[in-house]
Amino acid sequence: MSQPPVRSQAQVLLLAAVLSLATAISLGITRFAYALLLPPMRADLQWSYALAGAMNTANAVGYLVGALLTPALLRRLGPSALLLWGAALASVFMGLSGFFAAAGALLLQRLLAGVASAFVLVSGSLLAVRLGALHPGRGGLLIGLYYGGTGVGIVLSALLVPALLEVAAGHPHGWAWSWWGLALACAGATAALAWPARVLGGRAAPASATGDGIAAAIAFRWRDFAPSLAAYCLFGVGYIGYMTFVIALLREQGVGPGRLTLFYALLGVAVLASPRIWAGLLDRFDGGQPLAILSALLGAAILVPALTAQWAAVLASGLLFGAVFLSVVASTTALVRHNLAPSQWTAGISAFTIMFAAGQIVGPTVVGWIADGAGGLARGLLFSAGALWLGAAIAWRQRPLAARRAAVLT
Repeated sequence: MSQPPVRSQAQVLLLAAVLSLATAISLGITRFAYALLLPPMRADLQWSYALAGAMNTANAVGYLVGALLTPALLRRLGPSALLLWGAALASVFMGLSGFFAAAGALLLQRLLAGVASAFVLVSGSLLAVRLGALHPGRGGLLIGLYYGGTGVGIVLSALLVPALLEVAAGHPHGWAWSWWGLALACAGATAALAWPARVLGGRAAPASATGDGIAAAIAFRWRDFAPSLAAYCLFGVGYIGYMTFVIALLREQGVGPGRLTLFYALLGVAVLASPRIWAGLLDRFDGGQPLAILSALLGAAILVPALTAQWAAVLASGLLFGAVFLSVVASTTALVRHNLAPSQWTAGISAFTIMFAAGQIVGPTVVGWIADGAGGLARGLLFSAGALWLGAAIAWRQRPLAARRAAVLT
């Protein structure tokens, strides 16, 4: 297959920006837009917080299934085809969620959307890390831009969902209109992804990801990444409680619709800014330091609305959370890029995706179960912050694979 040329830095940045629509679909819309729909759906359908959290648990179970299937599908289809198929399926499943009110059917739709979103995120991550390796001096920025696209999905959801809820206010199950609007947004993003999928799908990764000339003799082994894998699982446990329930908590605290839209939109804007903020950190360290630092900051952001309803503090929490949480995801992709040969990137990224999914299965249901008891949602977020701080301590123990690289050289 011929390789379409990537001629300029501007085109490289544009490729990364358009490719980032993959995370807008898989995370910003398919995963996180549910936080805006949870309060009206819970009120309309008489859900407990445990059942409301189970919707995102089902999504995470699907994400885990998708992550387990992805390596075989990548070998069969390649990352570009899997990216586009996954994005198209995510669009369909988001739209189907608007046609059901029964909890079982909605749980199934959330599960299937999770499967599709894993296809999108992992295949897009592989293309992003390939682009970063082709331009190693900007690798951290390009990978960060890819994950920062989640902010596009969050901002779009913040603007789209409240507007559609208002338009459909007089209709039975008016929240369904928001699912349909989000599905159309996913479909538009899928069409745009055709360009980076074509360009990057035709380009081979460089011979070495680490720049030290050791090649593919360094194979991925789970035990080498045990601290960071465990910490990433705890990140999945901790962060998803905030993204699932923070809007519901703010509504309970009396925050009005306008301020809720502002809060969620600013969180998304902070996600868009995060690649510039943390690119140097991701490029500088090849161990677990970025994962540890960012997880600790995220725990602090989650703690704030659990302790106070003061509006300035709540806004600061959303801004800090948005500026950090997708860079945690980017830090694991950077860790793989720094320490493994290109032939091992799929194995490494898939392993981290599996641990991420496992954590997200636990997080929403546990936080929802805690929230149904004494202390409510605030107490559930205390659990989330604790999980992140434990993960930060574990991540600090992750060391780069310098010893294995030295052994290969000798």
